[in-house]
Amino acid sequence: MASRNTAGSALGRYILVRFLLIIPTVFILVTTVFVLMRATGDPITAALGGRLTPDQLAERIHAAGYDRPILVQYLEYLRGVFTGDFGTTLSDNRPVTEVLTTYGSATLELAAYAIVVALLLGIPFGMISGYFRDRLPDAVLRILAILAYATPVFFAGLLLKLVFSVWLGWFPVAGRVSTNGEIAMQMAGADSGFMLVDAFRTGDPAVVLDVLSHAVLPAAALGLLTAGVFLRLVRTNVIGTLGTGYVEAARSRGVAESRLVRKHAWRPALIPIITVAGMQVAMLLVGAVLTETTFEWRGLGFQLAEYLQARDFVAVQGIVVLMAVVVAVTNFLVDIIAALIDPRVRY
Repeated sequence: MASRNTAGSALGRYILVRFLLIIPTVFILVTTVFVLMRATGDPITAALGGRLTPDQLAERIHAAGYDRPILVQYLEYLRGVFTGDFGTTLSDNRPVTEVLTTYGSATLELAAYAIVVALLLGIPFGMISGYFRDRLPDAVLRILAILAYATPVFFAGLLLKLVFSVWLGWFPVAGRVSTNGEIAMQMAGADSGFMLVDAFRTGDPAVVLDVLSHAVLPAAALGLLTAGVFLRLVRTNVIGTLGTGYVEAARSRGVAESRLVRKHAWRPALIPIITVAGMQVAMLLVGAVLTETTFEWRGLGFQLAEYLQARDFVAVQGIVVLMAVVVAVTNFLVDIIAALIDPRVRY
């Protein structure tokens, strides 16, 4: 009983420490974004400097408070962030929070699709690679994993579009849903922002297939990046598990090698994937900017590219800060899951 209480208190302290670490992490990221955005001057001059007269520009800068000391601006910005007010975009005069809620669901949906692709490809092929260690299938899969990890997301997206959309015509070139599908969802009153959820709410299988067909290529382009990482992780850990004592004992009893992989080696190989998943979220969010631009998938990544072109640093700040918070919270959740699965990570 005492040992259980000790283990429980150790886990509680671990979770509390990891949770408290979110605060300085987000604070540092928010500060870094603010400083980098201000390094090029005030946002209004950057966005509207060539379209307003000097007097109009000075008036806009004064009205927005960008002529005040930088410390005052920083403290006000922090106050706004902690109260959920990220300001108003300069290019289209929309609250940044509205932009985040409108387009955030699209990016989250794409990231979920990409994770599914990464798991479906990375885990089974990693097990196969570990099973055929140092043989031809292993060599081929390792080369493919390196290519998947090293290929730029935008290049993979363009290649997939060229082959499967232009040449073969199997999938749509761009967008999240066809015009007919969008009309069907509007008529059904489905407007959650998650296309697949809204498609199911219409009750029409054709709309569901329409949404999924639009998601295949963007999810593949983004998911292959993470699939390569998962494949190599699973391979390494399957090989390590196959050399442990309890597996050797099972092998000595005549258990088939394929059964050892299926029944004994694959579960321990999943632990590092859960640990690394938090780091991959950051890569997925970065990759989403290029993927959404390539496929005109109107999410936060697509909007971020648009606002960067417009030099709308207020909007860019809000989107980057949100992505930073998502990464920090995801890493916290991954740490908890890893601690529950593997007690060795608790200190």
